[in-house]
Amino acid sequence: MSLPQPILITDADDPRIAEFRNIRERDLVGRQAGFIAEGTVVLRLLAAAHNRLNPSFVAEKILLLENRVDGVSDILKLFPEDVPVYVASAAVLDAIAGFHLHRGVLALGRRVTMPTAQDLLRNVSAPGLIAIACGISNHDNIGSMFRNAAAFGAAAVLLDETCCDPLYRKALRVSVGSVLTVPFARGGTADDLLRTVAGEGFDIWALSPRGTADVRDIPAGGRIALVTGTEGTGLPQDILSRFRTASIPQRPGLDSLNAATATGIALYEIARRQGLV
Repeated sequence: MSLPQPILITDADDPRIAEFRNIRERDLVGRQAGFIAEGTVVLRLLAAAHNRLNPSFVAEKILLLENRVDGVSDILKLFPEDVPVYVASAAVLDAIAGFHLHRGVLALGRRVTMPTAQDLLRNVSAPGLIAIACGISNHDNIGSMFRNAAAFGAAAVLLDETCCDPLYRKALRVSVGSVLTVPFARGGTADDLLRTVAGEGFDIWALSPRGTADVRDIPAGGRIALVTGTEGTGLPQDILSRFRTASIPQRPGLDSLNAATATGIALYEIARRQGLV
């Protein structure tokens, strides 16, 4: 594909770039499945996602700092020619975004397929591994969990309705674009989600500092679902009492690890024994 001809934007109120205005306060998540991709790594993964046979994500428009065009020209060539590329000076771009945007690379993306948890679960073969998040509303944790899931070969990430949307700009950035590569579904209560996972025959392990098993002793065969709860309170007691639980041994002094860190350690231990890494 040829490099699209950039379109110069000189006015922050130009309607053609309205979706990028005040992106810190006015994120597009939840508005017709739109989201903001930020940075060159995420832009490259959005281009790759856009060009799959049946893409889950597509790009609608791109906005760049004018001196970044040459540096990302190889990525821009990966997008269809009908995806417009807008450029602006630093002052105009900052006025559009509402803060100093030092990366200078933005794209408006859209999620075009919405698989259900059941859709994703049926595509996981044994040995297989998925991550489940319940009640995690911190964007950094969600982004890091996706990055961990991608690193350790998790086939999917499932999130209950109380988790933040992984397509929120910060979560997507922290994931280093992994939200665009790891299949995910979000919705329903934690109980509904876990019933669906159990009904598909997964071995469910709930991660907790009070877990009865060492995470290193989780049997590696079959299809495993690792469940992580929110910071501080963790998973509800009724979930911990219904499913097998595992903990990560650590030195005395702290009662728990950061949710994303704990998930990463547990995913690594399971994936290593399953031969996924």
